Amino acid sequence: MQEVHSFEEFASSRARRLFQVGYLMCGDWHQAQDLVQTALGRLYASWGRLQRQVPAAGLDAYARKVLLNCYLSHRRLRRSGELTVGELPETAQAGDGAAAELRLTLLQALRQLPPRNRAAVVLRYLEDYSVDAVAEMLNTTPSAVKSLNTRSLARLRELLGDDRELLFRD
Repeated sequence: MQEVHSFEEFASSRARRLFQVGYLMCGDWHQAQDLVQTALGRLYASWGRLQRQVPAAGLDAYARKVLLNCYLSHRRLRRSGELTVGELPETAQAGDGAAAELRLTLLQALRQLPPRNRAAVVLRYLEDYSVDAVAEMLNTTPSAVKSLNTRSLARLRELLGDDRELLFRD
């Protein structure tokens, strides 16, 4: 991990990865950009203290924690603005561009999970954090993270149906 000397250097080198994580959590390009901007704004406001108190290797984890908090706070504030639909749109068939279609199908399924469940799945399986690290980020117990992931994966299997076979083929 490279040492970071200025906030600008940190933000420019980490913004893309933060955006990717934010997009996986919220499923919306523009909202992910907003989340990253909000998270970086909060980091900037406390950058001097962070440089003194957080080791350089811990800045990335701290930034992801701030991003996660921004996402969960945003979801609580916008909960009443969500629209529900009676049935799921048809999923695309595998063929040319199957990887892109599968990715869209997976993202669509992820969006249907509750915010905390989605965050747990993204952090545990896509960001490859340990159960303990995810528990710390979500401010909960490891057993609660395991439970969240078990329910979330079961729901994803249900939503993906036959498409899940494509995820795990060689």
